[in-house]
Amino acid sequence: MNRPDDRPGGVRSAADDRSVAVIGMACRLPGATDPEELWALLRDGEDVTAETPGERYDVDSLHSPEAEPGQGRIAGRRAGYIGDIAGFDAEFFGMSATEAAELDPQQRLLLMTAWEALEDAGQRPDRLAGTRTAVYVGNARADFLELALRQGPEAVTAAQLNNFRSLLPARLSHFFDFRGPSVVVDTACSSSLVAAHQAVRSLRSGESPLALAAGVSIALRPDESLVLTHAGGMARDGRSKFGDARADGYAPSDAVGVVVLKRLADALADGDRVRAVIRGSAVGNDGRTSEAVLNPSLEGQLDVLRWAYEDAGVDPADVDFVEAHGSGSPLLDPLELTALGEVLGAGRPADRPLLVGSVKTNIGHAEAAGGMAGLIKTVLCLEHGEVPASLHLDTPHPDVDWDGLPLTVPSKPQPLPGPGRPVVAGVCGQGASALNAHVVLGRADLGSDAAGPAPDGAPYVLAISAHTPQALAELTRSYAGYLRPGGAGASYALRDICFTAATRRHHHEHRTAVIGCSHEELAAALTGTPAVGGRPLTAVAERYLRGEDVQWETVFGDEPGRHVPLPRYPWQTRRYWPGEEHPHEDDGDLAAWVLREHARTGFDDASTLTDIGIDSLAKLRIVVELVKRCEAEVDPEEFGRLRTVGELRQWTRALEAVAR
Repeated sequence: MNRPDDRPGGVRSAADDRSVAVIGMACRLPGATDPEELWALLRDGEDVTAETPGERYDVDSLHSPEAEPGQGRIAGRRAGYIGDIAGFDAEFFGMSATEAAELDPQQRLLLMTAWEALEDAGQRPDRLAGTRTAVYVGNARADFLELALRQGPEAVTAAQLNNFRSLLPARLSHFFDFRGPSVVVDTACSSSLVAAHQAVRSLRSGESPLALAAGVSIALRPDESLVLTHAGGMARDGRSKFGDARADGYAPSDAVGVVVLKRLADALADGDRVRAVIRGSAVGNDGRTSEAVLNPSLEGQLDVLRWAYEDAGVDPADVDFVEAHGSGSPLLDPLELTALGEVLGAGRPADRPLLVGSVKTNIGHAEAAGGMAGLIKTVLCLEHGEVPASLHLDTPHPDVDWDGLPLTVPSKPQPLPGPGRPVVAGVCGQGASALNAHVVLGRADLGSDAAGPAPDGAPYVLAISAHTPQALAELTRSYAGYLRPGGAGASYALRDICFTAATRRHHHEHRTAVIGCSHEELAAALTGTPAVGGRPLTAVAERYLRGEDVQWETVFGDEPGRHVPLPRYPWQTRRYWPGEEHPHEDDGDLAAWVLREHARTGFDDASTLTDIGIDSLAKLRIVVELVKRCEAEVDPEEFGRLRTVGELRQWTRALEAVAR
């Protein structure tokens, strides 16, 4: 484990005791379901924007390549889209089918991504429950709610209360039982970077021991694209051409991103895997330094850059890379590049120009979540020691003094300095609210994920669990591939893998456990018939399989293992969308239909309706649905008196008999 004096990047400053560690992250972005897939598309220089799918809106009826203000048309047909926004593991999160279908997909995706980020961080949700963990979510859209309300007054239901934007962070805090700040941040396109800034402030002040900073934006309506077209902000070819003379706006994008943050000193003391370090940050409004509130200001950007590096205790000339806001705006791009050149270029050696790039050239601009996408990309650049190419820059913008400013937009991957000196990067965000944000990051200890020691020949228990048998089977297969030669786990010590699985993953109801002295032996046991009898640690494995709590720290002894990456949880998703029904073998059984749509957990006839999630609000909705389905009168008071699943079955059979 790193000692407190072994500062990531090998540098100490007055800001070190205020530094915040990025200990986990997860994302769903166009072309990428996790950070590893994001890095692959960045490394390969892919543009993953695509034609707008019909399930979002009818782009054919709205698109015009020559769109002009007043025509009611959209200039671009392309954008960055996440696949399967309707897919959700409702059972895992204790929701009924009806609840899931009525819930904004932004909340659903945020729940799954937050769980993945906590897994990546090695933070067990059961141990965080009741703590003052903070949640800050950048968001500016409520498309799902607005589409529902547009259906008219008759379509309004109490369930739509769940889709107000303030519920985005609240949903996470409620599910995980986090008791700290839970705040939605809306500063337009800088929202998620401001969320990260606020999370850092909460940690530094001691208000929270752990914080989740997130951004989420899922576009379901064409309205904003129509507005952007009128304002000249929509790229006609659907590509964000940062820094190029052809820049004519941006391509919108979906995004969900979550980072898990902890004070650096605490992360080192707790043995967390530090992926990067936030050295400082700043936010600031342009004030009246521009002619209008929507006009970007050079002075406002200069201020925030200077404040951020002062907060970080970093000389701006030492910065190696900046992930720009970089939207492809013909007005904003030159101002941003000029500000970066002026502040970070002062005193910079001529042979070390500042590298400046933009993930928006790969995936589009995720608006309120765009800053989080940029932050995650920057952490990956620091980890891999490389800045990927920024795309679509063919002719440098004439309003940028490229010869006078010591910066360059890389057209091919560029290496970052090696371990010999600290590596520093920045992330920019600008909002139409005139709110600028900048976050300063440093590279973490590059040796933290190095290969472990040679095999010690000792046996270890690998404990794996999931919420359902199907998920457990899928996760078991993932671990077998992870452990085999060439798998991601082959470079990690067996002890560290088993230690991480035992102490840093949540233990669900459905479990398996195998014992082995090598990666290959564990992989073989996972794909064969596990047999733990007659071996050392058999008693431990059997207790785990029985569902008992195991004191894993005692099992592994006084010397803790390292936290290493493991396979992520395999979601058992199903499509949930309003108005859609799926065929089921209900045989016309009303009770089966009610329970399928509204029960949140497993049940038997003795289960109470309250215990399986059918509360008073759900009962009111069920009455309305039954009236429509049976075309008969239903007595709400009589239904309200039902207590158990068995009573529900008897009551619905009587109702069906009357309806015939």
